[in-house]
Amino acid sequence: MLIVDHTTVRRVLDGCERELIDLVGQTYAEHDQGGSVLPHSIFLRFPDDPRNRIIGLPAYLGGPPRAGIKWISSFPGNIGEGRERASAAIILNSMSTGRPEALVEGSLISARRTAAGAALAAREIGVPGGARGIVLIGCGVINFEVLRFTVAALPEIRRVTLYDADPDRAAAFAGRVREQLPALEVSTAPGIGPALAADPLVSLATNAGTPHLDLSGADPATTVLHVSLRDLTVETVLSADNIVDDTDHVCRENTSLHLAEKETGSRDFVTATIGSLVRGRFRPPSARTRPVIFSPFGLGVLDLALADLVVTRARREGLGVAVDGFLPGPA
Repeated sequence: MLIVDHTTVRRVLDGCERELIDLVGQTYAEHDQGGSVLPHSIFLRFPDDPRNRIIGLPAYLGGPPRAGIKWISSFPGNIGEGRERASAAIILNSMSTGRPEALVEGSLISARRTAAGAALAAREIGVPGGARGIVLIGCGVINFEVLRFTVAALPEIRRVTLYDADPDRAAAFAGRVREQLPALEVSTAPGIGPALAADPLVSLATNAGTPHLDLSGADPATTVLHVSLRDLTVETVLSADNIVDDTDHVCRENTSLHLAEKETGSRDFVTATIGSLVRGRFRPPSARTRPVIFSPFGLGVLDLALADLVVTRARREGLGVAVDGFLPGPA
């Protein structure tokens, strides 16, 4: 068993933003062609603690065949205690014996596959006239990664507008941007309305559990990276072109799209999948009169692809800790 800790995962993935965007694109394309097995995620919730949850994401991906599972917790109260909201572990299994071969710290992989997917969508969907800035609503770990990856995918971006319900978090986030991405002009909006009006590329990564936001005041052709899935009202979803990672997966667990399905009785509001964009089977209209919303449920095949990359490079470079005797010997 190879154990790969957080520091090693970071060492392997740092500086690979464009490579990871391409890897996520290839994985979406493989999934779109039926080259994956992706059961529904398993949600473990607690009867006396509705905010907290642990999710299991099993996955199989072909070409070459890989299988594994991510086990990721989301405990929002951690933020107030100075800890990260999410923590995760990924297990990779042998495709010849089924035995677990690697245990990988998964929170960074989870954040970066999410950000790479958002950046891929921003690149593939585009913004009429080209993107010169991005709006981030929610100033946490995920949106910082979304910013880094989107700037890698769209180097013409020169400014970022921030909004968070906690002004101190927004100020701290702005300071981090100035330190790590000094080429960007950073501003903090006094409210969601002014933030949405700043630029027609918006990333939503909040802790919202129920819809609270429409796009009034935003450019009619805004591209929205709806990473947190539960921010937008049903009316907003139904009045937009909707791109998803997987329709069956995203219409679950009371996401904004799931609520739209419940209200309309169909999924006709889903326009296309990101895999179909990557494969060239769908293109958004060049002249847009309404928003395009990308809503990714978060597919376990992405975690699998990135974890496999990390383990392959860790083994090649002699990184990680090999634990002999973790599994039983011969029968």
